[in-house]
Amino acid sequence: MSTTVTEPASLRLVYFAWVRERIGLTDETVTPPPGTATIADLVRWLKTRGEGYELAFENEAIVRAAIDQTHAKPATTITGAREIAFFPPMTGG
Repeated sequence: MSTTVTEPASLRLVYFAWVRERIGLTDETVTPPPGTATIADLVRWLKTRGEGYELAFENEAIVRAAIDQTHAKPATTITGAREIAFFPPMTGG
C-alpha cells in the first residue's frame, strides 16, 4: 500500500490596513511548509518570516482572516484555499 504525499499548495495572501503597513506588502503568493493546516498554523509560520510579519501578528487574537472572501476563525483549515486575507478588526457605524 503506497501513501501519496501532497505538496502544500500555493496560496495568495492579501494584507489590509495596518497589517499591510507592518508587513510592507499588499499581497504575495506563498507555499506554506508541510503541516500548515489551519489559519493559526499559517500565522505561526508567517511570524518566522521576518520582523514585519512578527509585528503584524504580534497579537494574533485581534487579526482577522478570510478564506476566499469568507470570514474564518484561527482553527479553520486552509486546505483547498486559493486566497487568504488578513485584516484588523473593523468597526461599524
